[in-house]
Amino acid sequence: MTDATLPTAAATDLRRLVEARLKRRHAQERRFRLYGRIAIIVALSFLAVLLGRIVHQGYTTFIDNQIGVSVYLDPAKIDRTDIGGANYDQMVAESLLTKLGETDDEYGEKSGKILEIMSNDLGFQLLKQVRADPSVIGKRVTVTGPVKSDASLYYKGEIKRSTPQDSRKLDDQQLDWLDELKAAGAIKSGFNFGFLTRSDSTEPEQAGVLGAIVGSLMMLFVTAFLAVPIGVLAATYLEEFAPKNRWTDIIEVNINNLAAVPSIVYGLLGLAVFINWLAVPRSSPLVGGLVLALMALPTVIIATRSALKAVPPSIREAALGVGASRTQTVFHHVLPLAMPGVMTGAILSLAHALGETAPLLMIGMVSFVPGVPESLTGSATVLPVQVFIWETASERGFHERTAAAIIVLLVFMIVMNLTAILVRRRFERRW
Repeated sequence: MTDATLPTAAATDLRRLVEARLKRRHAQERRFRLYGRIAIIVALSFLAVLLGRIVHQGYTTFIDNQIGVSVYLDPAKIDRTDIGGANYDQMVAESLLTKLGETDDEYGEKSGKILEIMSNDLGFQLLKQVRADPSVIGKRVTVTGPVKSDASLYYKGEIKRSTPQDSRKLDDQQLDWLDELKAAGAIKSGFNFGFLTRSDSTEPEQAGVLGAIVGSLMMLFVTAFLAVPIGVLAATYLEEFAPKNRWTDIIEVNINNLAAVPSIVYGLLGLAVFINWLAVPRSSPLVGGLVLALMALPTVIIATRSALKAVPPSIREAALGVGASRTQTVFHHVLPLAMPGVMTGAILSLAHALGETAPLLMIGMVSFVPGVPESLTGSATVLPVQVFIWETASERGFHERTAAAIIVLLVFMIVMNLTAILVRRRFERRW
């Protein structure tokens, strides 16, 4: 009888060879997992540094330092026939000097220093009260408003006494006054609601993001109104109805290429077509929405086609088998089932459009807009452009607000991405 087993030495060598290969495979798998973990840690570290830097620089914007001043409206200084001609800022400054136990000199030097730590919003409030009720002339009224941005930075610890006097905007006397006002209870700290309820201003302490938020929403409305229905219909036709030939292949290649075109190219296109040729108002939500709609279209088309491809062919075959037409099959069965993916792609494309700056700069949305846009054709700004404008400003207080505006923009984008995830999970079907 023949022994069919391998010799003991050969079997041992084969076993060792197999074990060595298994060890190499396991070692490769461990290294791959290690590399993956390192990559995730590095990515999260960069993200943490970025977000940490933004939050550290911008969270102080949401802390507001308000000053309350009791002002005597001297009838000798206010002409009832020309109420707006009085110097209300000077009245506030003189009242603050009196509160501090100071007297102004003949050159008004101390009043000038007071005005450097007090927002001119207090003077505007006095003017509004007198215009609304002239009977307050000759009486004392109390106004409350923000201190100047540099004074606020001092309270927040961004400006320090240890810094040489010639290296900071506030001198030692002004810092002494700020300390006295704080100790006297004239300065109150709280949440800066004004940052969310005001629009842009030339004064950092009065600048807010309301106008930019409204402009962004109006621009996104135009973008969604154009890009989503056009993109979905174009993708549906290409995927479900268009014949597969050379022309459709060229169209598909160009759509994929358009999705990778730099955004500034769309800005140049919008400048040439929408502004110079069609005379759409410059720096308006309408022209901004048109440009971003062009940029979002390829993404919407690609996402919609992917969602349509994910619908099983059996759905189409079942509908056609019971007598439905091709159009009924697509719009009554296939497209509704693909809608979660379609909506996810549309929301993500809009979130991407929300953060674009370069194409909007090309169409003139870099202008200073102090109010809230009233129509789609009126002048407006948006959050990314507002960030750009404030970062290039010379005043230090605007740099603080730059980071805060980035935080607001990130919140918008997180909400939109979270909405896309929730829509996907809510309507997703597993086949």
